[in-house]
Amino acid sequence: MAVNQTRWGETPGEPVFADSHDGSRGRSPHQLEILLHVRDYDLAATLNSGQVFRWEQNENSWIGVVGKNFARLTQTDGGILAETSTGIDDLDWLRDFLQTGADLDAVLKTFPDDEPMNLAVASCRGLRLLRQEPWECLASFILSSTKQIVQIRQIVALLCERFGEPLTRSSTTLSPPRGKGRGEGPTSFTFPTPQRIAALTEAELRACKMGFRAPSLHAAARQIADGKFDLEKIRRLDYAEARAELMKLRGVGEKIADCVLLFAYGFDSAFPVDVWVERALQRLYFPRRRASEPRLRRFAATHFGPHAGYAQQYLFHYIRTKINQVSREGREVCEENYPPQNPNGIQSFSPALAVRAGRARNGYAGSAIK
Repeated sequence: MAVNQTRWGETPGEPVFADSHDGSRGRSPHQLEILLHVRDYDLAATLNSGQVFRWEQNENSWIGVVGKNFARLTQTDGGILAETSTGIDDLDWLRDFLQTGADLDAVLKTFPDDEPMNLAVASCRGLRLLRQEPWECLASFILSSTKQIVQIRQIVALLCERFGEPLTRSSTTLSPPRGKGRGEGPTSFTFPTPQRIAALTEAELRACKMGFRAPSLHAAARQIADGKFDLEKIRRLDYAEARAELMKLRGVGEKIADCVLLFAYGFDSAFPVDVWVERALQRLYFPRRRASEPRLRRFAATHFGPHAGYAQQYLFHYIRTKINQVSREGREVCEENYPPQNPNGIQSFSPALAVRAGRARNGYAGSAIK
């Protein structure tokens, strides 16, 4: 068995023998797991924060595909327990995808020291940026246009099931979920290559429920498959050049280009602005006046530092998963203490007032209604 190599910010992985069907600890090389010792890593927040769309939660584990590798990941007190279809001799692909060697403390120290950012970090601490394969990331975000995350997942799943290569989770590679018997497990699929998608018809793509996005995906796949667009070239460009190059592709605007640069190429200065991020910036930084999208972009470009994209992901996850609940509770407080003055009820109050009220109910510091 190969010796595990230490990555920056990560202690060596510890091999763990998987349970056999009778509950004993097996020693089959096909059933080896490895514990990736990494601190301050929130696996659920990372995989469920809108960066990727092919990871499913199964009890306490997350199941997904990276390239042609199937993996089951489980958060533990000591780090991330990884079980893969390729064994543990070389897990550089998984470490790179999860970015376990990133110095999160150093990144967080570059964030602005203001209340909204501090609340987002406190609420989502351990959220990491992943490092995805560029084509899958690009195609996924082309398909994301005007769609919610659950819908994007459905479209991507259909695309992979119909046109990807099957990866069977067999008993010789991965142990089954708890309570399940051994034998052939459910099948996962690779993401279809540009060449595969380029060979399809637009009708076949539309059958995956992608609608008007089908021509854009097909056009991008053809350009890449024909050698007219080089995804590897992006790595050699600076941020502005890389962004402009990606936007030459049909269906790729500023937001999609920034998502790909941030999640696939590691351009931490990329700051994607979608409806959720715009809502976060508006509510948290401009609560008393509506700022235009160009104004928000100028603010983001100067306020959040060299790892602005990282800060964006914290704000994105915070507004989606935390602040909406706080805002709903805050509206209840407003309704109890300030009877509405118009037929629209609570709409007479600003979102910021509702958020501050919700924070006060939940004991957030500095959250009194003003």
